[in-house]
Amino acid sequence: MESITLYFRSGPSDKVYQASIRPKDAGYLVHFAYGRRGSTLSTGSKTTTPVEYPIAKDIYDKLVREKMAKGYMPGTDADTTTPPDSPNKHTGIQCQLLTPINEQQLNQFLFNPDYWMQEKFDGRRLILRKDGDEITGINRLGFPTAVPDGIACNAAKYPRNFVLDGEAVGDTFHAFDLLTIVPEDMRHLAFSVRYLRMRDMLNSFDHPHIREVRVFFPPQTAGWFQHFKNEGKEGVVFKHKNAPYTPGRPNSGGSQLKHKFHETASFIVTKVNDKRSVSLILFEGDKVRPAGNVTISPNHDVPIPGTVVECRYLYAFKESGSIYQPVYLGARTDIRAAECITAQLKYKAEAAV
Repeated sequence: MESITLYFRSGPSDKVYQASIRPKDAGYLVHFAYGRRGSTLSTGSKTTTPVEYPIAKDIYDKLVREKMAKGYMPGTDADTTTPPDSPNKHTGIQCQLLTPINEQQLNQFLFNPDYWMQEKFDGRRLILRKDGDEITGINRLGFPTAVPDGIACNAAKYPRNFVLDGEAVGDTFHAFDLLTIVPEDMRHLAFSVRYLRMRDMLNSFDHPHIREVRVFFPPQTAGWFQHFKNEGKEGVVFKHKNAPYTPGRPNSGGSQLKHKFHETASFIVTKVNDKRSVSLILFEGDKVRPAGNVTISPNHDVPIPGTVVECRYLYAFKESGSIYQPVYLGARTDIRAAECITAQLKYKAEAAV
């Protein structure tokens, strides 16, 4: 294996780029990982199938030269991100996705003893699977993704195979659900049973890079909800204590719900403008709707047209569909373009007549 970690630091920009050659079957794959320093890196592969070493080496060297020509410099103090061997092969494991709820719906969950609340983290969704000596990351679409070495090393310490669901923030995995622990498949069991088994599992070994996401229920729920909101956290999740783990997202309702304190949505980049700005669009049925522009801060690469990106915003205008006070959060390789729809938006309240 051959690998390198490169850094780019200029003003507020602080980025990491990793490249590696790894053996696979009778050949080699060239992988890369990139993102803001301290974040969970996005990953990809320059080779879809194994190639001979001289070919892999040429691809790898060209990649490194291109990055260094843009001002990246080698370094050694980053947590290594291990890329998946087969990034394009579906794992057969699908995430359970949550239904959004608004402020008017909160009380029916904040004070309901059947619903347990957890903090929602501002990271990257990650399912963590241990199968023998192999540690695999799985994204929200069910495809393999990179696992920071700190998380992978901690996961390897547990003696049995397992599948955990959670959120990766930098090199920390926030575990909130247990899907399997060999020989048991836990997904058909109640969330309360899965959570307590996960807590017992995590209490049995040392794992500084894997943290349990606590649950809260009445009368604690309302107080912790306000605490998370005051602290500027991402949001909260409500799960029915008797609900099984169901892949995908229901068309409406369901027993697994989320409430964000900040408005965010996924968009498709349609055009690169002047002054590090890009134009955004959303789908509305079979129509394409403009959603305004967003400026890309220097600590992010400017995304090319067709990229799915995530933005935070204050509200959207119903007439134009444009978002107000947008903040670019980054590219999202784990969200499909078809999910970028106008139904995500929260519109500005209309003035009373």
